[in-house]
Amino acid sequence: MVLNIKDFGEILMSRPAGKEAFSMAKAYIIGTPAKDETISLDFKDVKVLAPSWADEFITNLKSNFSNPIVCLNTENESVSQSLKFVNL
Repeated sequence: MVLNIKDFGEILMSRPAGKEAFSMAKAYIIGTPAKDETISLDFKDVKVLAPSWADEFITNLKSNFSNPIVCLNTENESVSQSLKFVNL
């Protein structure tokens, strides 16, 4: 399953925005992935990813789903550094 993170915006900042994005993603994911299916987070065209947004979104994703998580298109420095913050 691939989640296009740009669908939540090009500039992703703040915990409230990350929480709201997770709620939307959870509604899309719930019941869909098999336990061994990887959840791919595609950061293509995301210009800014704040650590607070990433923490709220990804930490909740990890807490609610046991599926493996991989990140795609993380060349943007803002994205790569924020993902280090949440240990991905």
